[in-house]
Amino acid sequence: MSSPPIPGGSAPPNPESYWRSLQYFNLFRLVMATVFVAATHLSGRPQTLGSVAPTMAFWVSSFYLAGAVLLMLLPRLTRRSRFNRQLSAAVGIDILAITLLSHASSEAYGSLSYLLLVVLAAAGLVGQGRLVLFYAALASLVVLLEQGYRTLGGGADVEDLSRAAGLCIGFFGTAISAHLLARRALINEALAEQRRIELDGQSRLNRRIIRDMQDGVLVVDAQGTVRHHNPRAEILCNVYRVPEAPTLKDFSTELSRRYPQWREAGREVADILDLPGGHSLRVRYLPPGESDLALLYLEDLILVQAQARQLKLAALGRLTANMAHEIRNPLAAISHAAELMAEDSGNEAGIRLTRIIGENTQRLNRIVTEVLELGRRDRANIEPIVLADFVAAFLDEFTIIEPRAANFVESRIEPGLILYFDRGHLNRVLLNLVGNAMRYCQERPGSILIDTPRPARLDGMVELHVRDDGPGIDGEGRFHVFEPFFTTRSGGTGLGLYIARELCDANGGSLELMEGEGGAHFRIIGRRGNGNES
Repeated sequence: MSSPPIPGGSAPPNPESYWRSLQYFNLFRLVMATVFVAATHLSGRPQTLGSVAPTMAFWVSSFYLAGAVLLMLLPRLTRRSRFNRQLSAAVGIDILAITLLSHASSEAYGSLSYLLLVVLAAAGLVGQGRLVLFYAALASLVVLLEQGYRTLGGGADVEDLSRAAGLCIGFFGTAISAHLLARRALINEALAEQRRIELDGQSRLNRRIIRDMQDGVLVVDAQGTVRHHNPRAEILCNVYRVPEAPTLKDFSTELSRRYPQWREAGREVADILDLPGGHSLRVRYLPPGESDLALLYLEDLILVQAQARQLKLAALGRLTANMAHEIRNPLAAISHAAELMAEDSGNEAGIRLTRIIGENTQRLNRIVTEVLELGRRDRANIEPIVLADFVAAFLDEFTIIEPRAANFVESRIEPGLILYFDRGHLNRVLLNLVGNAMRYCQERPGSILIDTPRPARLDGMVELHVRDDGPGIDGEGRFHVFEPFFTTRSGGTGLGLYIARELCDANGGSLELMEGEGGAHFRIIGRRGNGNES
C-alpha cells in the first residue's frame, strides 16, 4: 500500500518509521555480510562456506560487505527519498549474494539458502507488504536458475531439484505471511494513530477547560505532591510563585494538614477552608481511582454567595414586576376616582384631600414605572455609540424638557470616542444624573459638566463623568446613595441611582460616586470600541 502520488508533483515522503525499519534491516545485512567475510577471509583451513569455489566466495562476500555499507549510508546520502527503490536494491543484492555464496559452497541448500526466507520476511515487514511477492518470485527465479546450472553441469541430482522446489514454495509462503502480517500491522498502526489523535485532542480540550474553569483544580498524589493545577487555584490560594514540584503546603498549610485525613476516609468530602485575610474556600475532595491521584476542587465562597444572591434577586425581580403590574391597575382607578371627587367636592377640605390622594398615586405610579424598568435591565441591546454625538443629541432633547439647562450644562467629549452600551439605558442613566444635578447645582454657566478624561484609559474601558457645583453628598449619604428607596428629597422614589447603577452593570460597566470636594461627581465606566464600527 503505497501513498498516492500528488498530481503534478512527487509522491509524499514515507513516514520516519519506514526509514527506521529499513536501517535495522540494513544493519542486519551488515552483520551478516561481516560474518561471511570473516568466514571466507580469516579462516586458515577449508570451510563449508566457499569450499567449492573459494575465490568466488572471497569476492562475493567482499562485494556484499561493500554493498551493505553503501546501503547503510544511502538513506543519508539521498536525504531519505525513493524508499521502494532502495528496499528493492537491497533485497536484490541479498538474493544474488546469498545464491552465489550457496553455489560456491559444498552444501548449497543445507543452511545458507534458507537465509533467503529471513530476507523475504524482513523485506515484507519493512516494506509494509509492498512488492513482497515480486521479491519471492525473484528469489525463486534466481534459485531455479542456479539449480538448473548445477544440473546441466552434472553437479546436482533429482533430490536437489525437489529441495529447490520446496524452497521456492517456502519463499511464496513466507511472502504471503509477511504480507498479511504487514497489512495487519498497518491497520493497527492506523488505529493507534487515530486513537492518539483523538486522545491528544481530548487532552488539549481537557487542559483548556480546566485552565478556564472558575473553580481551582488540584491533582494530588498520595505524598501530597501537586501533579497538575490550573491558574485559578493559584489565585484562590493567593500563591504568586509556584515551585517546579509544588506540594499542597505551597498552596495552603491548612489544606495540606487536612488532606491526609480526607485520603484516609476514602470517600468524597466537602469542607470549608478559611485562608489568611478572611477569605474562605469550599473544598471538594474526590478520592483517587486506579491512578492513585486525588482531585481537589476549590470554590470561592464569595462567588457562590454572590450567585445565590443573584438568583434571589432575579426571583425577587420577577415577583416585584408582577406585583407592579397588579398595583398599576388599582392605582389608575384610585387616581381617576380622586379626580371625580375633586370635581364633585365643593369644600376646600375635600379638594385638599383629593389633591393628596392624587399626589401619592402619582408617586406610587412613578415607583411602579421604575420597578418595571429595572426588570428590563437584562434586555440590553449593546451597540457601539459615538459618545460626542450621543451626548449632544441627549442635551438637545433634555433642553426641550428643561429649557434652563441650556444656560449651565456643558459637555467636553473627546471626538471619535466610542462606548459599547445600550442607547436606551445610557439615555436613562444620563437623564437621572443630569436631572439630579439640575436640582442641586448653582445654575451658573458650567455648573453641570459632562466630560471624558484625557488621556484615555489603556485597559479597553472608557469613562464618562457627570459633575455639578452643588452641595454634594454628605459622608453618611455616600454609603447609601445607591441603595433602593434611599432619598433625601421628599418627592423622590429613591430608585433613580439604584436603577442607573443596575443598568450600567447590565451593559458590562459600572457607575461610581467619586471622592472630591465640591458638588456631586459620578463616573460611568463602559467598554471602549476600536473606532471601526459604523
